[in-house]
Amino acid sequence: MLYLTRKIGESVIINDDIEVTVIDIRGKSIKLGFTFPATATVLRREIHERIQAENRAAEATHQAGQVTEQETGKKPTD
Repeated sequence: MLYLTRKIGESVIINDDIEVTVIDIRGKSIKLGFTFPATATVLRREIHERIQAENRAAEATHQAGQVTEQETGKKPTD
């Protein structure tokens, strides 16, 4: 993990097209501003982890349905 010290108004550039700027600091809270291409996706970690868990669950359900179909020759809804 990279650690940086930045002051209000200072930025870092990531991959030439993402800029992260320190907007405000209040106690232990920091407000960051992001400038990035419209094609980029930005999610809070907890949202990203929830989506990943839902995707894994959906894939497991899908794979279980395929196994059932292969074993019985019928789709689960038949």
